[in-house]
Amino acid sequence: MQLPDGPFRFIALDVETASREAGSICQIGLGCVRPDGGIETFATYVNPQQPFAPFNTDLHGIGPGTVAGAPTFPEAWAVLFDLLNRHHLVQHSSFDQKAIEAACRVHGLERPELSWSDSVKIARRAWPEFKGNGGHGLGHLKTALGLDFRHHDAGEDARAAAEVVLRAEKRLRLEFHQIAVTRYKAQIKLPL
Repeated sequence: MQLPDGPFRFIALDVETASREAGSICQIGLGCVRPDGGIETFATYVNPQQPFAPFNTDLHGIGPGTVAGAPTFPEAWAVLFDLLNRHHLVQHSSFDQKAIEAACRVHGLERPELSWSDSVKIARRAWPEFKGNGGHGLGHLKTALGLDFRHHDAGEDARAAAEVVLRAEKRLRLEFHQIAVTRYKAQIKLPL
């Protein structure tokens, strides 16, 4: 796996799962936001070592054949952890953090103490008019903000979550650290 090379302002993270079990991660995607606002996208399939539910496969198109030969979660996590631990992460809802923590539990890995924000909360602050009028899910934001991505692909959804945050910064005229809505653990020095 060749990861994007940082440092980044923040990294949006999205996962897809094989079933209703949060720890059944079968794809991890990253939208890494550079200091200039550009986004580097990364995605990897993950062998969840668990059965796939037909509903999930129908939703994202990932099945046992797709992940044949893909790294297991512990193998992928060993490569991803250092990059993720050094950056502030964005998820679109709280599911992705729960899935990462559940996958760590399932595989006997230490619970990660990562720095997270929720782009749904950021979007609610930037576009309060969407409440009751389509909402703040990626599906509605895709249409309302004119985003171009393939929903339920982890790399595409991560890039879309990053774009939501970048557009919210412009709309609110605030920087990411002002709208992150979290305890801000990650400390990364960006080049001037």
